[in-house]
Amino acid sequence: MLPDVRRKPASVKVHVSSGAGVDITWSDGHASHYDFAYLRDECPCAMCSDERQKKQDLAQRTAPGSGFTPLPMFKPKPSARAAHAVGNYALQIDFNDGHAMGIYSFDYLRTICPCEACAREYRASPEQTSH
Repeated sequence: MLPDVRRKPASVKVHVSSGAGVDITWSDGHASHYDFAYLRDECPCAMCSDERQKKQDLAQRTAPGSGFTPLPMFKPKPSARAAHAVGNYALQIDFNDGHAMGIYSFDYLRTICPCEACAREYRASPEQTSH
């Protein structure tokens, strides 16, 4: 199986000092922008994946009418302290909350591109792709 060239970046700009996030222009011409807060929420490391699953489980248990409502916690807006290339296939971002374990492969970044077109293309639910 050949690699998907649409998931290969033509240009990558990480705006750590301005806090603007990450801009990637892909080999197919598509441009993606990722805020650091979005990337922190979508961290692909095992620890963050487990936390997301726990939050989903809690949300199901705390559905309206369950009698339990968790208190919201204040967290400062995530920003990046530094970013590093990982070979020629990924980025690693050091966040202001001390987290730096996530390695964002370019394949993963294209999959989580926040635009609607990429959501349809790369994150379609199994029901949508089975037609």
